[in-house]
Amino acid sequence: MHIQKSFCVFSAAAALLLGGCSTAPRAPEPSAASTVPSRLSPEQATDITIYALSLVGTPYRYGGNTPDAGFDCSGLIGYVYQNRAGLKLPRTVAQLQSAGQAVPREELRSGDLVVFGRGTHAGIYVGEGRFVHAPSSGGEVRLNPLDSGYWATQKMAFRRP
Repeated sequence: MHIQKSFCVFSAAAALLLGGCSTAPRAPEPSAASTVPSRLSPEQATDITIYALSLVGTPYRYGGNTPDAGFDCSGLIGYVYQNRAGLKLPRTVAQLQSAGQAVPREELRSGDLVVFGRGTHAGIYVGEGRFVHAPSSGGEVRLNPLDSGYWATQKMAFRRP
């Protein structure tokens, strides 16, 4: 009950944040006419995005795959996709790097996967150049820009389940 209530409150806040009115220029989002197919409807992709954002702050735990137990990066992805879209994704990052279809960066949309290195880490793209992920032991699920700090130096691949 507490998680569901928190999710509802966070969903409303996330919707305002994602659709907020800012005078600062935004990076253009890709056009709706993508050449990459998806098993997700636009509504499901939005739901995945909002739910992933609601899990920011959940503790990291190696092998974790629930909010109560904590998450590792692939556990977070599997949990979000299963619970918001009924889609079972592979459990390991190595397997995620071939899940779904490859997506060119210019066609990224919310709900796509971001896979780093040679399958060493992964997250969920949430729009405006940002992704949600469970980065490391001792950390917590967080929201980071793709193009800043450590992440900007990493090889990235994008997948659309």
